[in-house]
Amino acid sequence: MDAIQQHMIDSYRAAQRGELPPPLPGRHDWAVVRGARDRRRFDAVIAGRPARGRWRAALRSLITRGRGTGGPGGSGVPGPSPVGPAECL
Repeated sequence: MDAIQQHMIDSYRAAQRGELPPPLPGRHDWAVVRGARDRRRFDAVIAGRPARGRWRAALRSLITRGRGTGGPGGSGVPGPSPVGPAECL
């Protein structure tokens, strides 16, 4: 039985008893996500870590760490070799 079928049964049962029908499936999903995010931020503040921007800071450190080992533009792509191919042998 999926969520819609269960909701239909619960709605029927609530109507028979004169109660309010249950909320639609998925109605409070975003509220749960926001609650989890708020809890994670709260735990970070209590632990003394920054509460916001941790993902961006982590991605920025990964990106900037790779820039020092690249070509002239710092794109991570190796640039031309300073010695010719015959001198490498």
